[in-house]
Amino acid sequence: MTDLIRPTKLRPHSLRLGVNIDHVATIRNARGGDHPDPVRAAEVVAAVGGDGITAHLREDRRHIRDDDLARIQAATGLPLNLEMAATEEMLEIALRHKPHAACIVPERREERTTEGGLDAAGMHNHLQPVVSRLLDAGIRVSLFIAPDPRQIEAAIRLGAPVVELHTGEYAHAEGAARAAELARIADMAALAAKNGIEPHAGHGLTYENVQPIAAIPQLAELNIGHYLIGEAIFCGLEESIRRMRQLMDDAR
Repeated sequence: MTDLIRPTKLRPHSLRLGVNIDHVATIRNARGGDHPDPVRAAEVVAAVGGDGITAHLREDRRHIRDDDLARIQAATGLPLNLEMAATEEMLEIALRHKPHAACIVPERREERTTEGGLDAAGMHNHLQPVVSRLLDAGIRVSLFIAPDPRQIEAAIRLGAPVVELHTGEYAHAEGAARAAELARIADMAALAAKNGIEPHAGHGLTYENVQPIAAIPQLAELNIGHYLIGEAIFCGLEESIRRMRQLMDDAR
């Protein structure tokens, strides 16, 4: 733990906050070397009351690198949520590191960030053995999907205990379109919970738009990264996380 960080008193939250630290690694990789270290970011998350660390090990290693995973796991007692593509390489890495959770996401080399949800319905036969092997290893499996009943039904068939609902369309919409997206997310969170699946949400969430999502009672966790790292440039990572945590708590 760095001397500059003073841990705050941790308390249980009705809505957990997972902080994605990928873009600390993005900045590090832009110049090479070891600074800024995503492990230090993980320590900050733990110190200010975050509930988990999310990291996406991409096939092209554009931000988080293989050796980061073990170091992140060793640095804090927080659960690690490993975002991963459904490939044999990523499956073997997950089985070796045994994170608390593995969130299966779509991945294309040319995309800047994850665009849209996983087509769990169309990829059932490909996903089934991946989901089964992760579950057999004691790793909680999450599917990053659009808020769509067809995808919820696919998650049920695959036996995934968690879905993370993609909130990108909501985040980018305005007015009536945003209200419609919010209603869709709320409906799918309720449908997932009714069928014994724990619903999470994430992507594009900010101080301005997080509270309507956080107010959805069935949601158990929000995963937020890029915005918090961006705000940290201006106010520091501790303060950016604390403010998001307060907004989420106020919504509940």
